[in-house]
Amino acid sequence: MRSFTFTINISYNLFLQHYAGAASNVVVLTDTGLKLQLPAIRLRGFLTHAGITGKFRVIVNTDNKFETIERL
Repeated sequence: MRSFTFTINISYNLFLQHYAGAASNVVVLTDTGLKLQLPAIRLRGFLTHAGITGKFRVIVNTDNKFETIERL
């Protein structure tokens, strides 16, 4: 298993576009400079009235398939 950390700051209104189907993925830049594409649905549990903000860790399996995400 591998993990990647990143900081994200998406406004509530911008993330609502994902609910409307305008975009199904979110691309983030990890702390090591790697671009990581995540399904937007994986971030829904972290949505507040302020949007989605903070530092996160995503864990992928040996096939680079999503396993879990957590707020740090």
